[in-house]
Amino acid sequence: MIATGTKLGPYEVLSPLGAGGMGEVYRARDERLKRDVAIKVLPASYSADADRLRRFEQEAQAAGGLNHPNLTAVYDFGTHEGAPYIVQELLEGETLRAELAGGRFSARRAVDTALQIARGLAAAHEKGIVHRDLKPENVFVTRDGRVKILDFGLAKLRPDETSPATNIPTAAAGTEPGVVLGTLGYMSPEQVRGKAADARSDIFSLGTILYEMLSGNRPFRGDSAADTMSAILREDPPELSLTNKNVSPGLERIVRHCLEKNAEQRFHSAHDVAFDLESLSGASPPSGIGALTPSRARRVFWPLIAAALAGAALVAAAAILLRPKRTEPPVFRQVTYRRGLIGSARFAPDGQNVVYTAAWEDNPPEIFQARLGLTESRPIGVVADDLGGVSSTGEMLVLQPTEVEPTLAQVPMTGGAPRPIAERVIYADISRNGRETALVRWSGSGFRLEYPSGKVLHESSGWSGHPRISPDGARVAFFDHPLVGDNRGTLVVIDRAGNKKTLTPEFGSAAGIAWSPSGDRIFFTAAEHGANLVVRSISPSGGDERRILSGPGRLILHDISSDGRLLIEERTQRRAVMCRPAGQTRERDLAWLDFTGLHGISKDGSMLLISETGEGGGERSSVFVRKTDGSAAVRLGDGLPNAFTPDDKGVLALVPGPTPKIVILPIGAGEPRTLSDYGLRLRGGRLLPDGKRLVVGGARPGGPLRGFLVSLDGSPIREVGPPAMAIPPMISPDGKWLFAIGGDDKAFLYPIDEAGEPRAVTGYQPGDWPAGWSADGRSLFLSAGPPIRVFKVDLETGRRDLWLDTDPGGSLRPPGSYGIAFVAADGKSYAYAVQRSLSELYVVEGVN
Repeated sequence: MIATGTKLGPYEVLSPLGAGGMGEVYRARDERLKRDVAIKVLPASYSADADRLRRFEQEAQAAGGLNHPNLTAVYDFGTHEGAPYIVQELLEGETLRAELAGGRFSARRAVDTALQIARGLAAAHEKGIVHRDLKPENVFVTRDGRVKILDFGLAKLRPDETSPATNIPTAAAGTEPGVVLGTLGYMSPEQVRGKAADARSDIFSLGTILYEMLSGNRPFRGDSAADTMSAILREDPPELSLTNKNVSPGLERIVRHCLEKNAEQRFHSAHDVAFDLESLSGASPPSGIGALTPSRARRVFWPLIAAALAGAALVAAAAILLRPKRTEPPVFRQVTYRRGLIGSARFAPDGQNVVYTAAWEDNPPEIFQARLGLTESRPIGVVADDLGGVSSTGEMLVLQPTEVEPTLAQVPMTGGAPRPIAERVIYADISRNGRETALVRWSGSGFRLEYPSGKVLHESSGWSGHPRISPDGARVAFFDHPLVGDNRGTLVVIDRAGNKKTLTPEFGSAAGIAWSPSGDRIFFTAAEHGANLVVRSISPSGGDERRILSGPGRLILHDISSDGRLLIEERTQRRAVMCRPAGQTRERDLAWLDFTGLHGISKDGSMLLISETGEGGGERSSVFVRKTDGSAAVRLGDGLPNAFTPDDKGVLALVPGPTPKIVILPIGAGEPRTLSDYGLRLRGGRLLPDGKRLVVGGARPGGPLRGFLVSLDGSPIREVGPPAMAIPPMISPDGKWLFAIGGDDKAFLYPIDEAGEPRAVTGYQPGDWPAGWSADGRSLFLSAGPPIRVFKVDLETGRRDLWLDTDPGGSLRPPGSYGIAFVAADGKSYAYAVQRSLSELYVVEGVN
């Protein structure tokens, strides 16, 4: 046992975590990177065997090269007093063995767990690394539900690999016969025979784990080691349907295919296992997309929608892949050739023309019509932020900007004066016969789906998007997003009576829906996380979900023609985070990975609070802080950051999931702290200066989104601020006032503790977003744009002075650009983020 405080190289041992036959595990601190790690110290006998030590170093180096969300990260290795050690990612949660102690899993949970294991195995196998000891003890489930495979490469270090009797993997604790036999029960037949193990051996072990999750029993277990080995070699486990009637025939076939005695008859790769599991679960490989919203919605909600768009660090789409049965690649025919950003697009009724909205070059968005096969598009003379749909009679729905909210209007494809039909509309679609509309409307307290217009079918405390009416007009498909400002969501179908069916699990990002011409499939674009989008289809009744089209970039599905061609947008987006600390004369770009979001600046201007929500941010996105001197960013944890704590020593972050939670992440030493959910579906928050209370955005069950004042000690909560408060709000330096923008796009100062009426902020203009509060509390900094401008507003007089203009000449507004700014309390330091988007339309032929 290594004493607390002992130094292993640069790592200081903090406490023991556990012990087993393969050594002891400790929590340790790496002061260089200000993070805690796990150190596994192997028996000193390993260093006495030069060959085994060499293999240990080789395996540690190989494992250190693995980078995948479902594999435990290996940081370092070394020796201490003759004993080798390996430094790994510190995980919080418990092993799958502990989870299985509660009995069998539901089929959905088992499939999700096995899918994550399969993805981790696939990533390792691609690097030529085989685990050889996959079992529930070596699978870890973190507190947020992520599955991590432990100890890659260590199984290869065990003595006498040719002897199954001595190659029994390490028990979690002790050497009781039951533990030994249970561990042996996860070996493949070739391992039992003493033959070399390869990737297919890991697949067999995965099959045993999946079987146990579904049945609650291990598939191979005897009264002795010999009986267990005999069962592995000769016997088939009982049918799963005998113990779990919820196991589908398709799922049982996958398990049986994993457990084939002959390795040649098993799945040949973990990728194949994952693909088959995906077809059952509705999950998707990593990718990403953002929401498309009209410009007025962006002005009110754009910093929130920007978080939804944050799944989109994008590259040009290429090397398009189809399902394995196709032998011919699809054909991409380019429709647009100009520089700018496309809003929405639809096929015209004749199938030979396309109509779309776009902001080309520096011009406002309008509607264009393109004839397929020609390079030019012609404007039809209608200004519109977005296109809602096109009926078979040539009637179009368009979303037009107004001073308040987008107005939905109807206009013929041939042009003319739009006829307004609804206000405050965010998304819309028109039925095939042109007689009915489905729309998502901002009600002032939340988003609601109406079909037909005026009949509310669904209300969301988050937001709903991309409604599409089925060809027969009986149903509407849409995405239901639980968090405003986050593009995570599920695909839902609802009928005219309000009967709703959720077809998919929650995707990390989802947008773009179209029904097949016959109405027997729904095509959509969704991604588990990151940037690489996958076009999928699913039955409207649920199930039979298929991967249709994928590529390395962001593809957005807009429509399907009557003969099955897809209308696809390829979009590229880039972000810059520009900063100028006090005393500096030039700005510098402090963007970090592939899609950096800006969320705050410390009081002294020395640190930025940023997020990474593209591929580099991982499945649940990542919270970082970065010093404004340009030094490397430091990752604090999963989630979407809200704000610095009042002392600038921590960060409040929202961790998305089935039950969103707010955590306080320390910037230096310390452990993350998960706050109570206060009986709310949380949306984010900010701490008051006393550090004991916070204002959160959330919704009570069945209630609208609004602000609440809550206490860290669990005291009763009370409402504060306006209904449908935009999150996060801004709190005055003395903690007495809350600046917040309501759903009516009006800004007030709300008293936090004392009774009194809200005070209107007369210097506020619609579309402004809070950028900071002066240290003396007398002024607010408000940002607007693009291009970004920051105004200093005197709260007493309402005087509005231009404080920062990022484009004084008015010539640097790229198409599709927008941004957000933050000003430090010192009134001298600032940072702003700018996103630039470009897109092209394609018609894709040859996709089933």
